[in-house]
This record gives sequence, structure tokens and C-alpha cells, in this order.
Amino acid sequence: MPAVPVTVRSARPGDLPAVRRFGATHVYAHYAPLIGAEHARGQVTRWWDEEYLARAVAAGRLLVATVGDALVGVAQHGLAGDDHVIYKLYVDPAHRGSGIGRELIAAIEERLPPTAPRLCVEHVAANRRAGAFYEREGFVVERVEPSPAGQAELDLVWRARARTGAPERRA
Repeated sequence: MPAVPVTVRSARPGDLPAVRRFGATHVYAHYAPLIGAEHARGQVTRWWDEEYLARAVAAGRLLVATVGDALVGVAQHGLAGDDHVIYKLYVDPAHRGSGIGRELIAAIEERLPPTAPRLCVEHVAANRRAGAFYEREGFVVERVEPSPAGQAELDLVWRARARTGAPERRA
């Protein structure tokens, strides 16, 4: 249960300016010390672009968390093959530790088909804070994809956890 009264909902087109500001403010500041300024700018430019986010909103795959009128969290999910994947999960640093990340994950799971056996997440290796959070939430490392740039901090860590009550995946 979150310590603050949070509302998690699907993002709407009118949310895009606030979502973009959130990304520009928090994503760059978080990633620059971890992966360098150039790569952090690339994260914001590529994944927080208005057109990219608009497609996610139209597909119903972008969620926002608000406290009052303030945007305090953003999550995005999609597919990688048959797997449902969290591609974004960010919480305003002033609200970390209040349960908002857990609420965003729960909201994503509620939107998955009932037959989806698991939920996956990916994050860069340098983001150890995210790795620790996902581990606490039951996500187990399945693989690490080496960075095309050959930089270990940019390796992509893939984690997964079974969904409660979901059928087991057959090979």
C-alpha cells in the first residue's frame, strides 16, 4: 500500500507534455551519472519523444501515476515476442520508496491478458537501483545482453517473474 494517495491510470493524449517534461527532468538526471551524459541524452531523445509516446498512449501501453495534479510516475509496457515487458518505470525521486513503483507494476499486470504467464522487465546494467527494486519485487535475471558499444554499464539486463494464478508457459 502506498504511503501517499496515488492514482495510477492509462495516459491520455493530454498527458503527453507533462510526461515529456517528466522524462526530460528525471531520466537525464538519473542516467547521466550512470551511463554518461551522451547516452542519457539519447535515452530522453529516443524514448521520450512525443511521437513515440503518442503511439504508446494510442496502444494503451503508457501509464501515469499522480498525486493530486502532480505527475509522480510513468510506466510503459509492450511485447518482446510473446513476452509482456515493462520498458519504462520511473518514479519522481521525491516519491521513491512510497509504493508507487509497485502500484505501477500492479496496474500493468491488471492490463495483461489473463493467459500471460509472466511479466518481464529490462534495464541497463548500470542502473543498480532499478535492479535491486526489481529483485525485491520478485523479478529474476534471465539473461544479460552485451551492449553493442561494448560498455558493460550499457548491457541490457532482462528479468522475469511469474504472474500469480497465471498458467505455466509450455516450451
